[in-house]
Amino acid sequence: MNGLMMNYQLTLPAILRRAEQLYPHKEIATRLPDRSVHRYAYWDFVSRAKKLSVVLKDLGIRAGERVGTLCWNHHQHLEAYFGIPSAGAVLHTLNLRLHPDDLSYIVNHAGDRALLVDESLLPLYEQFADKVNLEHVIVVSESGAAPPAGMHAYEELLEGVDADEFSYPEPDENRAAAMCYTSGTTGHPKGVVYSHRALVLHSLGILTIDAFALSEADVALPVVPMFHVNAWGIPFAAALAGAKQVFPGPHLDPASLLELFEAERVTFAAGVSTIWLGLLQLLDRHPDAYDLSSLRQMNVGGSAAPEWMIRGFQQRHGLRVVHGWGMTETSPVGTVAPLPSELREAPEDEQYRYRAKQGFPMPLVEIRIRGEEGIAPWDGESMGELEIRGPWVASEYYDSPESSEKFTEDGWLRTGDISTIDQRGYMEIKDRAKDLIKSGGEWISSVALENTLMQHEAVAEAAVIAVSHPKWQERPLAVVVRKEGASATQEELISYLEPRFARWWLPDAVEFVEEIPKTSVGKFKKSELRERFAQKALSGD
Repeated sequence: MNGLMMNYQLTLPAILRRAEQLYPHKEIATRLPDRSVHRYAYWDFVSRAKKLSVVLKDLGIRAGERVGTLCWNHHQHLEAYFGIPSAGAVLHTLNLRLHPDDLSYIVNHAGDRALLVDESLLPLYEQFADKVNLEHVIVVSESGAAPPAGMHAYEELLEGVDADEFSYPEPDENRAAAMCYTSGTTGHPKGVVYSHRALVLHSLGILTIDAFALSEADVALPVVPMFHVNAWGIPFAAALAGAKQVFPGPHLDPASLLELFEAERVTFAAGVSTIWLGLLQLLDRHPDAYDLSSLRQMNVGGSAAPEWMIRGFQQRHGLRVVHGWGMTETSPVGTVAPLPSELREAPEDEQYRYRAKQGFPMPLVEIRIRGEEGIAPWDGESMGELEIRGPWVASEYYDSPESSEKFTEDGWLRTGDISTIDQRGYMEIKDRAKDLIKSGGEWISSVALENTLMQHEAVAEAAVIAVSHPKWQERPLAVVVRKEGASATQEELISYLEPRFARWWLPDAVEFVEEIPKTSVGKFKKSELRERFAQKALSGD
């Protein structure tokens, strides 16, 4: 027999309606390009999201068609997060840090019919405008200036319609609501299409206590860009919870972020490791400059955060960093690393060791690792490629049949991350499959070497890559950026690593550079480093 429950559809319009009914007074604050702060209430946000939905339908956008956004983190982007799916269309956030050629490929591959673009990003759009076939370009103006000929002004379009023309739709929860593209480090970027159901379940998942623990009492600031996997789902989840939302606009430097944390009494923030490293360095230089007593949790992801960074925030500044892991394909949060209750009285070193792992799977998400001989045991030592499945994990890529090898025969996503899982179910990323260094038949983790190098007082950033070796096949090469005014030699840094690693793990050489190239989402771009140092064959014993 079947259950006798209502067939209530899990959709983004349902979240919008809840925000309108229960949290109309809650605030949304945005730092504008001129550094002033725009404020309005959820009531205004909902009204404007409704208007945007009406506008898109008036422009001829039909159900299932894609509407792109090329925007920073701000309140208009939040309106698009809900207004576009509420029109039956698909929200398609574009990564403004990508090359124009990648952007034109993505817009064309997705089949975007319209684009919302920040006025300040028009120069970027103009670099690929003649390569795409958009029917409507809507400019979100910071200055109030008229848009270029042939484009629409966002505010004028909203002023021209009445929110009462909107009626809440009830789409099938399995219909597409949003899409993002992978960063495309190998080959073309691939499209991931999120259903309404997946985004609602993901929102509920990250609201749980062992994840982001967002509630109505929170003040949430996503440092992670809204163009990067929907800002890790925080705008959707915060609206569901009724939390105050704060958006930093284009001001992502450490001083601007810390000022905003203090001024808005932010309780929760999330961003990639490189962002938090910059904040930690500034706080260490000026430990009493900012009142961050309201900040209860900072979530970090995107790449493995070193244990010493988590320690530094906690021990020197009383700030709690919670590690997590995910991918564009996982909506994106797959695992989070709260401290297990049985370890709360454990020695401090053991606690931090766990907090530096990527954590255990979110509710309803399952993980496993596949080694050379099949599914590996959860013993904390056996390594293999991490595989994942769950209700907000992609089952295939958009219009990309050649990428089927990313999925197993029994329907799990192959992540490309080499990991271990311990007896408690805590997963730890050892490296990306393509970044592991195989020396003499044994694996070396570039992540472990990098995180230790960055503990050295003279090192600002470090990336470790494989270079060819006539005897050992591959050997590690460290690429290091020194801190301003600091000095360190190759010998010093290798000696610093020596007590912490087996001798055969140690880099054979260190290259000092002014800057390590980064991907569009702030990760070290090792492919560029490998190309740059491809001719550096190490010849030692």
